[in-house]
Amino acid sequence: MEEFYTGVDNVSGFIWGGTWGSAQILPVAPMVVVLLGAGLFFMIRLKFLPIRRLFPAFGNLFFNSRKDDVEGGTGGEITPWNALSTALSGQVGTGNLAGVATALTLGGPGAIFWMWVTAFLGMAAAFAESSLAVKYREQHPDGHVHGGPMFYIKNGLGKKWAWLGVFFAVGTIFSAIVTGNMTQANSIATAAEAATGIPTWISGLVIAVLAFIVIIGGIKSIGSVAGKVVPAMALGYIIVAIVMLVINAEHVPNSIRIIFTYAFGLEQAAGGIAGYSVLAAIRFGVARGLFSNEAGQGSTAIAHAAAKTDDPVFQGEIAMLGAFIDTIVICTMTALVILSVQGSFPGADGTTVEYAWQSTLQGAQVTTAVFSQGMPYGGIFIAVALGLFAFTTILGWSYYMEQAVTYLVGDWAAKPMRFVWVGMVFIGALQQIDFVWRFGDIANASMAFPNLIAILLLSPVVIAMAKEKGRLK
Repeated sequence: MEEFYTGVDNVSGFIWGGTWGSAQILPVAPMVVVLLGAGLFFMIRLKFLPIRRLFPAFGNLFFNSRKDDVEGGTGGEITPWNALSTALSGQVGTGNLAGVATALTLGGPGAIFWMWVTAFLGMAAAFAESSLAVKYREQHPDGHVHGGPMFYIKNGLGKKWAWLGVFFAVGTIFSAIVTGNMTQANSIATAAEAATGIPTWISGLVIAVLAFIVIIGGIKSIGSVAGKVVPAMALGYIIVAIVMLVINAEHVPNSIRIIFTYAFGLEQAAGGIAGYSVLAAIRFGVARGLFSNEAGQGSTAIAHAAAKTDDPVFQGEIAMLGAFIDTIVICTMTALVILSVQGSFPGADGTTVEYAWQSTLQGAQVTTAVFSQGMPYGGIFIAVALGLFAFTTILGWSYYMEQAVTYLVGDWAAKPMRFVWVGMVFIGALQQIDFVWRFGDIANASMAFPNLIAILLLSPVVIAMAKEKGRLK
C-alpha cells in the first residue's frame, strides 16, 4: 500500500510541481503552465475585464442578482444570487482553512502570493466558463436545466469533441467523491469527535440526513439554502478574522512583507535555497488556490448554468466574483491570521516555535491552534466554521456529481444518485480516509485539463459575447 501512496504522490508531484519523487523532471509544472496560461490568455483577450468590471459586478450582485428575470431571463432554475451562492458553497470549504494552512506549511508564506495570482487570472477563466455554460445549456420542457463544461463541449465544439465531455464528466465524478463528499464528511465527524466525544457514526448519520433533506429537492432547494447560509457564514468568518487581525495589528505589516519576499525567494536567498523555495511556493500556491476557488476547473460553471438569466455575460461577471471572494478575501484572511498570531506551537524534536506555519502541525490543526491561542473559544469557532464550510461543500458538489452522472447515463439517474451521495457521506464520516486526500490534486487536474482545453477552443465565442454587450472596445 505504501508503494501505491508513493505512486499517487509522484503523479501529483509531476502534475503540480514537475517532480517525480525527489527529482525535478520539468522546470515548470504542467498544471501551472496550463492553468495560469489559460487565465493570462483570457485576461489579455478580455482586456482585463475582471479587474475593470469588478465593482460593477459587485453592484449587480447586490442589487440585481436576486431577481428571477435578469435581462428578461426565461431559462434557468435559480436566481443569479443563488447560483453564485451554490458555486461558493463548493468553493468555500476546507480549502479556506486547512488548504491555506497546508500551502503555508509546505510552500511558505510566498504560496499566498501565488494563490492571489491564481485567483486573479482564475477570475478571467471563471468569466469564460460560466458565460459559456449559460449560452450552451440545455433547458428541458419541465423547466430543469443541464449545463456546464460537458454541455458547452457538446453544443459548442460538436460531436468530434464528445470524448472530451465524457473525460470531464468522469473527472467530475472522481473529484466529487474525493474532494466534495467523503473528505468533507470525515473532516466534520472527526472534528466533532475530538471536540465533544460524539462517535463518528452519529455525526455521519446527522450530516447524511441533513444533506438528504436539502439535496432531495434538487438545485432549487440547494440554491435556496446556499443563498442564505453561505453569505452568512462567510461574513461571520471574515468579521472574526478581522477582529483577530486588529488584536495582532502590530504583526500584520510584517506578514504582508514576507508573503512578497518569500514569493520571489528574497528571504531565502542568503541560504542558497531561493530557487527551490520559489518553486515550492508556486506549486502549493497554485494547487491550493485551485482547490479553494475552483476557477478554471469547470465545477462552478455547472451551478452558474442554472441561473435565471438569458445574458451569459451578466452571469459570467457574477461568476468571476466567486474566485475573488473565496481567495482574495477569505483565504487572505486565514493566511494573515496564521502569519500574524504569535504563540507557542510544537516544533521539531520537542521544541516550540513562535509561528504556527513553522510548526509540525498540519492542515486544519494549524488554523485551529492559531485561533485557539489568538482569542477565547477560537478553537470552537474554527470547529463550527469548518463544519459549516464542509457541509455546504457537500451540498454544492452533490449537484455537480448529479449533472455529471446524468450526462453520462441519462436523467433517470438523478434521484437515485442523491441517495448514493448521502450514503457516501455516511461512509466517509466513518472511514480513516487519509489516502483519499492524496488524490485531491489529481482529481482537480482531471477536471481542469479538459475544461481549459474547451474554453480555449471556444475563446472566440467568449470574446464575441463580451463585445456584443459592450464590455470590449
